[in-house]
Amino acid sequence: MKIFLGADHRGFYLKEKVFKYLKEGGYDVEDIGGFEYDPNDDFPEFARVAVSKIRANEKYDPRAILICGGAQGMGMAANRFKGIRASVVWEPEEAKWTRNDNDSNIICLPARVFDKDEAEAKWKETVDVWLKTPFAAAPRFVRRNKQIDEV
Repeated sequence: MKIFLGADHRGFYLKEKVFKYLKEGGYDVEDIGGFEYDPNDDFPEFARVAVSKIRANEKYDPRAILICGGAQGMGMAANRFKGIRASVVWEPEEAKWTRNDNDSNIICLPARVFDKDEAEAKWKETVDVWLKTPFAAAPRFVRRNKQIDEV
């Protein structure tokens, strides 16, 4: 598995923590920016880079974790691309089902929820569950994902 990690200014500091956590966990993770805090950057650019990285690395089971203030904008931007199944996630249970049922290849984390010190255990569990949950590949799930790509 190859993981691409990106964030705008609002998610920058959380991204740094997630990057360190994933590296320490032995994951193959690439930081795709922002590389410094820039209050004028725009989240759609990081979503675009994540999608291009996923497409260029399909043989490595690529996934991305994208972070912005509320995660909604990042998810909307990523889901504009065919083959991308991005989900906004702030609970471990949601992370489980978005992988199991929908084969999500991107999760979008809301910095406003997770950048507090007391939320560290929760974002770690959420990320861990998402990375470790396999796609169930039930025929109905596969069929639905194909239908999404045909929209």
